[in-house]
Amino acid sequence: MSREWSIARRLLVAHGLSIVMLTAFVGTALFVDARDHSFDETEERMLSVATTIADSPLTLQASTAANPSALLQAYSLDVTRDADLDFITIMAPDRTRWTHPTPTEIGKSYIGTIEPALGGRSFTEISTGTLGPSVRAVAPVMDASGTVVALVAAGVTTSNVTIALNARLPALLALAVGLLLAGSVMALVLARYLHRVTLGWGPEHLAQLFVYYDSVLHSVREGLVLVDRTGQLVLYNDQAARLLGIPPDAPHRPSQALSDLNLPPDLGALLRSGRRTKDEVFITDTRVLVINQEEAVALSSTGSGAGGGVGIRSKNREKSGRKSRRTAPVRIGSVATIRDHTDLQTLGSELQSMRTLSDALRAQTHEHSNRLHTIVSLMELGRTQEALDFATTDLELSQQLTDDMVNSVDEPVISALIMGKVAQANELGIALTVTAAGTISDSELSVQDLVTVLGNLIDNALDAAASAPPPRLVTVGVSRTAEMVILEVADSGPGIEADAADHVMQLGYSTKENGGYGRGLGLALVRQAVVRLGGTLTIGRRDGALFTVTIPTTGTGAGLVAPAGLVGTATPVTPEGMRA
Repeated sequence: MSREWSIARRLLVAHGLSIVMLTAFVGTALFVDARDHSFDETEERMLSVATTIADSPLTLQASTAANPSALLQAYSLDVTRDADLDFITIMAPDRTRWTHPTPTEIGKSYIGTIEPALGGRSFTEISTGTLGPSVRAVAPVMDASGTVVALVAAGVTTSNVTIALNARLPALLALAVGLLLAGSVMALVLARYLHRVTLGWGPEHLAQLFVYYDSVLHSVREGLVLVDRTGQLVLYNDQAARLLGIPPDAPHRPSQALSDLNLPPDLGALLRSGRRTKDEVFITDTRVLVINQEEAVALSSTGSGAGGGVGIRSKNREKSGRKSRRTAPVRIGSVATIRDHTDLQTLGSELQSMRTLSDALRAQTHEHSNRLHTIVSLMELGRTQEALDFATTDLELSQQLTDDMVNSVDEPVISALIMGKVAQANELGIALTVTAAGTISDSELSVQDLVTVLGNLIDNALDAAASAPPPRLVTVGVSRTAEMVILEVADSGPGIEADAADHVMQLGYSTKENGGYGRGLGLALVRQAVVRLGGTLTIGRRDGALFTVTIPTTGTGAGLVAPAGLVGTATPVTPEGMRA
């Protein structure tokens, strides 16, 4: 057993002590009130009896007799017995007793206060007489002229009053016990609830765990997002704020609705739905994100152990902690982790470009090998002049292609990319032509983004043209104006229907099974790069599909300008110039 008391145990002990103290206080107050009430009732009853006897004509008549005791002793004893009193003493104004329960006390002086009664006023008091402490009332007996001619004292001993009071104690004790039991049951129920929801941990342990969890939350390199069932963003760490372009989380910040954040629609829909997903890729305007999401469930248990808490539901989730007889999971939200694959995707694009160049070199090596074999064979046959002419002609053609490409496209990286694509097109039996106007080397645009845009569009066009009947053509245009860089890629493929134009740029969309367009990820990366460069992309139609990218060189182009954070709308793809 842990030395540290849990919150439930501490609250149970504190509540139990409070209930005991409250019960003792209430019981004492009820007892004192009952005692005072009992004495008040006794005083009122004694005053009523004494006043009645004082008003009796017999008492007034006996007060003027030679022997009042002979007339009043028997009467007083009868009334004492019938009224359940301890004594009735009738006396002269000088305190001389005419009646008493003990006959030997008759004729002696009355012990007690009589002055108020001598003044004509009835009163009550608690006083000690021959029978012990008693509650008594004294009333004057007055003649017709208002003169006090006798006094009547009626009373009961305090022991008898206490006996009457004790008869009420069982009811008082029952009330106190009932109050104690009700409070104890409530304290026990509350303690069991707290024991379940706090897993039986103490406040020091919980505070320590909170510090640890908060440190882990803000130190992990993956983004972490917690969303409740209503679509409110409950908690997220610094990395998630950076990746999603939202303000950093702060203590005591109220929950935020996902709909109020500037998230891409697909990503926002996933976080709101809470559905399970693994390594799902999302393309934002500036990043490539990989999302994993699981349901967050609260485990309520009917067992005697802790059995409660919050966890993540998973097929392979191991059940740990104290065992319980039954576990009822209740979904309270979802937990999503976010990884940034932007750099990895950039490296992948660069690797793909290197593969393209490698394939081009391999194709050229193969072609040059054939030509060298031809030259060697001609020389072995003694046809030296013909071998020389063949080699010269081949060299001129290769040099002309290189010179044309370098002269057309002055950016060396773009030139190398296009030359590799030309070699790749030759292998596929596709004629790839390039037209260029203006210079782009001084445009200050990101070469990596231009490679992403142009490389993916050419790959998409080659795939579309390869699936079409001959002649298979791909046309690439690169031009520069005073304010714009314009990239055009056209193919002889089937083209893009108007209803597909709005979807072809979305992540995961592809029509390759029908010989169409879209790499699922490639065109989505094109959209991302275009928005990042502040440009626009339109889809039109020539012989097949025509993709036109317009990028401003001034940084404030006419198209969508890439914001610092994420935007919730995609790059506008308009079926401009399209025909069925």
